[in-house]
Amino acid sequence: MKFTGLFFVLLVATFCNAQDTTVVLENKAFMLPEVIVHSNMDYASVLKRIQEDTTFYKAFRTLHVVGFSAYNDIKMLDKNGDVEASYSSKTTQFRDMNCRTMQENNVKTTGDFYDPSGNYNYTTAQLYASLFFTKGKVCGENNIVAGINFNPSDKKGMEKHKEQLKMLFFNPGRKIPGVPFIGNKLDLYDEDAHDLYNFHLDYIPYKSGFAYVFDITPKEDLSFFKRDDIVIDKMTTWFDATTMEVLARNYHLSYKAGVYDFDVTMEVEMTKVDDLLVPQVLRYKGNFYAMFKGRERGEFTATLFDFKK
Repeated sequence: MKFTGLFFVLLVATFCNAQDTTVVLENKAFMLPEVIVHSNMDYASVLKRIQEDTTFYKAFRTLHVVGFSAYNDIKMLDKNGDVEASYSSKTTQFRDMNCRTMQENNVKTTGDFYDPSGNYNYTTAQLYASLFFTKGKVCGENNIVAGINFNPSDKKGMEKHKEQLKMLFFNPGRKIPGVPFIGNKLDLYDEDAHDLYNFHLDYIPYKSGFAYVFDITPKEDLSFFKRDDIVIDKMTTWFDATTMEVLARNYHLSYKAGVYDFDVTMEVEMTKVDDLLVPQVLRYKGNFYAMFKGRERGEFTATLFDFKK
C-alpha cells in the first residue's frame, strides 16, 4: 500500500512538471503533457469524449427527477456595483408519483425584483427560475439527454431568448442559431476555432481521486481582427478520470457587437447522489446589454443539498 501511494505521488509529480507538446487529431491541434503523449493512454478517445460530453446537461436535467433543497441568492446591481434589487430564499423540491412540486421558505426581496404584476423584472431572475424553480406541479419528466437538441428557431420573444441562454449555459463552445454576429463564433470544435484557441489536456489529482482537466484559452498572438472572433475568454472543465463525468466547470465569455454586449462568468461544481450526477453549487456573475432593453448586471449563487432519489 505504501509503494502504491508513493507511485501515485511520483506519477502526479511527473505530470505536473512535464513539458507540453502539440498533437494533431483530425486536423485539430491539442496541447498535452509529454508524459501523456508517450504513455499508453488513449488520449484520442479521451478528447473525443470531452467534445461529445452530455453529462453536464444531464446533471441539470436530473434535478427534475430528484428531491432537493437549495439556498438561493440573487442580486441585481447598479452601475456602481450596489444592490438595487435582490431575492433570497430556501426552497425544497418534493418528488411524488413521478411529479415534482416546490416550496419556498424564508423569502426576502428588495427593490423592484418583481414587477407590479408579480412577475420577474429581470432576465437574470427568469433564467435562474427556469433552472432551479418548479412552478405548480410538473409530471412525467425524465433526465434522458440522448436525441435532445436545443432549437430556439421555433420560439419567439423571451422564450427564444431563454432557449439561447440555455444553449450558451449547457453547451458552451457550440454554435447558437439566431444570435446575430456571434452564433458561429461560439463553435469551439470546428477547424477554424483551432486557429483562435489553445486546447490543453492534463491529468491531475482532484479531491480524493484523479481528473482530466481540459482548458480552452485564446491564443496570445492573434491579430486585431482575429481577436474580434473571440467569445470564450477561458473555459476549464474537470472530468472524472474513470467515468468521464463532468466534476466542475468554470468559464468566462464576453463579446461586444454594438447593438448588444455581454461579459459573463460561471462556476459550477457537481456532486453524486448514489449513481446520479447533480449540480451542487453554481455561481454566476453577468453584465449584458441589448438595444431597447438596457443594461442588466446580476449575480447569483445556488447551493443545493439534501438530495433524495
